[in-house]
Amino acid sequence: MNPYEPINCEVHDGFELACIRNAIIELSWREGDAHRHQQVRFLDLENSKEGEFLIAENRQGDRLRIRLDMITSQLPY
Repeated sequence: MNPYEPINCEVHDGFELACIRNAIIELSWREGDAHRHQQVRFLDLENSKEGEFLIAENRQGDRLRIRLDMITSQLPY
């Protein structure tokens, strides 16, 4: 995977607010060579040596860990 590219502070702030609100969002992101698109509930943000990640839950109740710089679009549900 490519090195983490920090995201815009305003976008990051929006992700934090969505987590506080447990917002449900239509989210698209890259995962390796695949492109994913799901409706997810924003739960938390996580920092690690690999970068910053969104912790979310899909409609089936599966937990997802999505690297923030891999998110390509988000729309409120």
